[in-house]
Amino acid sequence: MTNYLRPAATIFIALTLLCGIVYPYVVTGFGRLAWSGQAAGSIVTHDGKAIGSRLIGQAFTSPRYFWGRPSATAPVPNNASASGGSNQGPLNPALADAVKARIAALRAADPGNAAPVPVDLVTASASGLDPDISLAAAHYQAGRVARARGIAPARVTALIDQHAERPLSGFLGEPKVNVLALNMALDQLAPDAR
Repeated sequence: MTNYLRPAATIFIALTLLCGIVYPYVVTGFGRLAWSGQAAGSIVTHDGKAIGSRLIGQAFTSPRYFWGRPSATAPVPNNASASGGSNQGPLNPALADAVKARIAALRAADPGNAAPVPVDLVTASASGLDPDISLAAAHYQAGRVARARGIAPARVTALIDQHAERPLSGFLGEPKVNVLALNMALDQLAPDAR
């Protein structure tokens, strides 16, 4: 019996050390050397204080800021520990009601905007934590943000274009903009640009 137990226990201990300790430390160390910011969570700081992550959306509600995608996490929006979608299909009346309510809220916040509402402003992503919006969603909100801040609309549009992230290799994905980075850039505009 010990002829079977000793090799099995040795292999168990060796694989536990290799896969449970050595491998994670090597991968983490390599990640921190090669991509230090991403490996640490892509934390965004302002005046030495962490204010968010480039990887997790935040709930901006002031008309002075760009709004991100709706969050499907509950009960707290953009809660990284509760990542996941609502699992509501396109024929679900609850989803249709939620989209209608979001469209109504966007129209109420910017009554003069007759442009079609981009889909990513009224539907949550699969994770419920999406930090980016499409360029169409950013441009849709540009007028409201410009009026709320007293900035020329062309200045806000230029800021969107400056922060646009193009698709990987020029064709994989859609152009997008990170909402937190865009809102931080708004806050850093020089007074004469307002």
